Amino acid sequence: MNGANPHTVRTMGSLRTKIRNAFASVCTAVAFVALSPVPFNAHADDLTQQIADYRQKLAIYKAARAAYNELADPYWTVVESKRKRRIAKQRNGEQPTAADYVLEQPPLYTGPPKPINPESPRAEGEYVPVAADFLEQAQTHFGFMPDQPSSDDAYRRTYARAARAAGLTPEQCVKVYAFESGGNGGYAVQAGLEYDRPGARAITTALGYNQLLTTNSIELLAEAGDKILAALRAKVRDASGPRRDKLEDKIATLKRMIAFSRSVPDRWSAHARLARTSKGLAIHALILDVDVGPLLQVHKLLTSVTYARRKGYTAPLTAAELEMMNLTGDGNGFDMVTMSDALRKKVPTSNFFQQGGYERNPVAIRNNTVAKLLAATDAKMESEAQLPGAKALAEAFAETR
Repeated sequence: MNGANPHTVRTMGSLRTKIRNAFASVCTAVAFVALSPVPFNAHADDLTQQIADYRQKLAIYKAARAAYNELADPYWTVVESKRKRRIAKQRNGEQPTAADYVLEQPPLYTGPPKPINPESPRAEGEYVPVAADFLEQAQTHFGFMPDQPSSDDAYRRTYARAARAAGLTPEQCVKVYAFESGGNGGYAVQAGLEYDRPGARAITTALGYNQLLTTNSIELLAEAGDKILAALRAKVRDASGPRRDKLEDKIATLKRMIAFSRSVPDRWSAHARLARTSKGLAIHALILDVDVGPLLQVHKLLTSVTYARRKGYTAPLTAAELEMMNLTGDGNGFDMVTMSDALRKKVPTSNFFQQGGYERNPVAIRNNTVAKLLAATDAKMESEAQLPGAKALAEAFAETR
């Protein structure tokens, strides 16, 4: 623990004792509040009674959560401290060792869920913008309407050509697509809307083959906008007539979008703030454009490949390794990629997430070591690569040889 702050980094032995002793307390607290009488009428018309029920359930939830936090807070403090130490080591070209990871699994919250406030039920499930919103804002702010493809096959072929030109492999792209889109999503597939089900709603702005968030689209324009412009200019040289004019207009619009994306410091938090604006939603419509959308998604994957090469890792990334960098960020993902097999079997996945992100990720919780998470990711990729959409994308790559 050399160089660590003794007030924030505790030994795992003392943390084990704290967790073991506190576990009995949290179980007792949850059991007590759970056994308290909670009058509840699922069909109550009386808002006053519903509010009273809600407040009692909220008190139970807060008590259980507070007891859980007594266990969780010290654990995640150590995780964060060790992650900072690994980042410093990587920056100096050093390889992290087992001592640089928390090797205990995190405590998990098993109490009651947070109840929904009957006075503001929408607050619990805030509206997530969808493709129609991206298109509307693009028209409003930039006078832009993306050239949507005549078919998914047309988009797949454009994507395959762009990926090959960037040096990505068909296996990487097809398996990442299969994992992200469920193996059969179209070019406009959005998280939560993968399947045609009654009442389906978007759960995030994640869109397209690689499920880019609005913040991703803005960040990619800010960082790789010049390369995307260069690719469009190359298309202009091979075009004529109305097609050439349309590409020229698209380039002019893209320049304005890039300027907006670069109007803040090149940091994820700053791009996330832009993404929450109506102009930020407009940028996301680019994913639907047959010329620009594939380039954005290819550059997202290429960013991770380039990061690994810059760190001296020259071996081809497997699709599962590439997905880890896509899922947890390049630094965390690279940490997993370069870890020895022995460490992969011991290191919990919690080391690579913030607490909130981990608690919302049942896959990382269920497959709770690096080895298990990589194996589960690869298995899911293999399975969903057999679905029609993934097979069609593989065929598109075969056609572009």
